[in-house]
Amino acid sequence: MESLSWLKKPAVILICLLTISQAVIGQTKPVFKDGEAQIVDGFKNPEDWIRHDLWVETEFDTDGDGKLDRMHVDVTRPKQTDTEGLKLPVVYESSPYYAGTAGTVDGLFWNVKHEIGATPPPRVHVEVKRRGKRPIISNSQIRTWVPRGYIVVHSSSPGTGLSQGSPTVGGDNESLAPKAVIEWLSGKDNGYTSPDGDEKVMATWSTGNIGMTGTSYNGTIPLAAATTGVDGLKAIIPIAPNTSYYHYYRSNGLVRSPGGYLGEDIDVLYDYIHSGAEDKRPYNNKTVRDTEMANNLDRITGDYNDFWAGRDYLNDMKPMKAALLMSHGFNDWNVMPEHSNRIAQAAKKKGLPTQIFYHQNGHGGPPPMKMMNRWFTRYLHNIENGVENDAKAWIVREDDKMSEPTAYADYPNPTAKGVKLYFEGISTKAGSLLTTKTKKKQTATITDDYNVSGAELAQANNSDNRLLFVSPVLKEALHLSGTSTIKVKVGSDKSAVNLSVWMVSLPWNGEEKAKITDNIITRGWADPQNHKSISKSTPLTPGKFYDVTFELQPDDQVIPAGQQIGLMIFSSDSEFTLHPEPGTKLMVELKGSWIEIPVVGGKAAYEKATSSK
Repeated sequence: MESLSWLKKPAVILICLLTISQAVIGQTKPVFKDGEAQIVDGFKNPEDWIRHDLWVETEFDTDGDGKLDRMHVDVTRPKQTDTEGLKLPVVYESSPYYAGTAGTVDGLFWNVKHEIGATPPPRVHVEVKRRGKRPIISNSQIRTWVPRGYIVVHSSSPGTGLSQGSPTVGGDNESLAPKAVIEWLSGKDNGYTSPDGDEKVMATWSTGNIGMTGTSYNGTIPLAAATTGVDGLKAIIPIAPNTSYYHYYRSNGLVRSPGGYLGEDIDVLYDYIHSGAEDKRPYNNKTVRDTEMANNLDRITGDYNDFWAGRDYLNDMKPMKAALLMSHGFNDWNVMPEHSNRIAQAAKKKGLPTQIFYHQNGHGGPPPMKMMNRWFTRYLHNIENGVENDAKAWIVREDDKMSEPTAYADYPNPTAKGVKLYFEGISTKAGSLLTTKTKKKQTATITDDYNVSGAELAQANNSDNRLLFVSPVLKEALHLSGTSTIKVKVGSDKSAVNLSVWMVSLPWNGEEKAKITDNIITRGWADPQNHKSISKSTPLTPGKFYDVTFELQPDDQVIPAGQQIGLMIFSSDSEFTLHPEPGTKLMVELKGSWIEIPVVGGKAAYEKATSSK
């Protein structure tokens, strides 16, 4: 023990203790104020950030090379994680888009101009030209979170960029890939300095507390990761996530495109994102796109099957334990608001910390920074800021800024009650929405014509291409909160027919600068062939009537005084459905048909707003 004799010298011991003490006192640390992480001078200079990349090995092989797929990961962290041994939590975003996407060419999307149930003509395939240079996968999130005391990590999803494997668009590997990255960030030794080598790298700078966020597909992946129940994932903030690919490409048995992408289907999205290694693409295409997808996506019946069930995250939520802050727009007709609502409701039932932020705009739109900051501060830094006691729902009202949502006890509004409205009148102009049942048997018939848009139908004084039923003029504003359910007794002169429903605010504002909330309240679509089940369609018997019950998209909207609520029933929706040859008849039996709308204050509030007294 002679070599340690210097420790017996008091002066040396004192100097060592002082040096250690000064290092601890001078260490740069996250700063919190009012329950939020603050920008720290020592973290905010991008020139001081450490940026590097690596590969994380997963538990699957989806590109057929006999080796476990590795995901390409980049890291951006404050220099103090090296110079001072500082450990920080991680904000993680994963995406299939970082390395580029395919361009749109004629024929890429499916041709929608054919009869319902017919086999569509083949479509054109495209190849993605990969872009990007190491080590930076993406610059998203870094300027927001690194200065506030977080490390930001990105990864390209399987079969995209420099990540190995194959895209599956919602398959299991797209959940297991971020799980593997989170496990590495939590201390597992599955990180490598190269895609094929044996040299390992550890995330020694991570506390093991990881949060995920992102928008659209990038918002889907946090939920996918959370459904694995991986321990390190403490909180997620999905923004406009696609939570079920069936609900994205189908509606109640009907082949229905996402808004703005007429003819897109899951195999189109596969082609669009497949930016991975060129030499692996033939195998991936044959295995995933041309076999699994081609055999199961079923554009002929639109039925729900095992393929779609495996890409529905609601079915996978049992292991989930991450705190959920969900964000979505009520007028998102691409990834529709049912995607967020169905998951948020299930998370609440599981007892998970859950908040939801809704706004009135379209696709995308994160919660205010204050909300996100408080969420990650609480669950990643473990600062007891009371966020779990905040309001459960935050909704941006029609004329308010995105940064100024109104707090509500929950969504749907707990005081909202269903009000059933019945249909009266078979005029080509407009019938009535009544709170009393229709006693007289009346059958209305309309003619399908996809050439006439929903907006044109809503504005037409009369039309034989739609039915329109309207409420009395509102004497005062009416607040709707929740999901409307419609039951329609329908028939057709053919074995298949599209069924589209719009709830609108009238008179229609046709001005170019009309607000997004001025006209459409909510919408929904269904295939009458699936009147018994979305899993099994049965051809219609011409002339026979069927009860078709389905939900419209969830909403929270205040309809101003002076407007009327209009319910429009028509067949083919030019923006969303197939475009069969015009001329098919759609019949609606008014007796036995109704819509139940969620009114804050219930029937009393509805009658007060519509009373002629």
